[in-house]
Amino acid sequence: MPTCGVVYVHSTPLAVCQHVEWAIARVLTAPANLHWTAQPVDPGMRRSECSWSGRPGTGAELAAALRQWPMIRFEVTEDPSPGVDGERFMHVPGRGLFRGTIGAAGDIQLGEDRLRSIMASAPAPEALSHALDKALGTAWDAELEPYRYAGDGAPLTLLTRVG
Repeated sequence: MPTCGVVYVHSTPLAVCQHVEWAIARVLTAPANLHWTAQPVDPGMRRSECSWSGRPGTGAELAAALRQWPMIRFEVTEDPSPGVDGERFMHVPGRGLFRGTIGAAGDIQLGEDRLRSIMASAPAPEALSHALDKALGTAWDAELEPYRYAGDGAPLTLLTRVG
């Protein structure tokens, strides 16, 4: 059963734009001709986004392909599909890659075992709060939020995985 998602390249140097398209095209085995616009939050950088469809796991493949350029800010989402949880990947330079399971509403989901582990390992309420923030990707969200708003109204490219 196919699934779908979105790739948001929030900021990348102009010289890397073509490489990003090639990486996405390799994963989707289909051409990726994205529409690049200026990123007002980060002058000199470009931004683009595309929705995609493919088999479950494609989101992880896209994130792995894009993380080879550590200077790129990006997000990749994969919607839940029958029997498979959705995922969100967020990458911020200097912070690295975050991966979270997402529910149907697009919010990060923490499973019972993960919550129990966090609660058992937190020696104080402050440590519990910090561990939960980390598990929810709060720092990544905070750094990407201005870039998300800068993309409102930007063109969206539709891509489909072949094969």
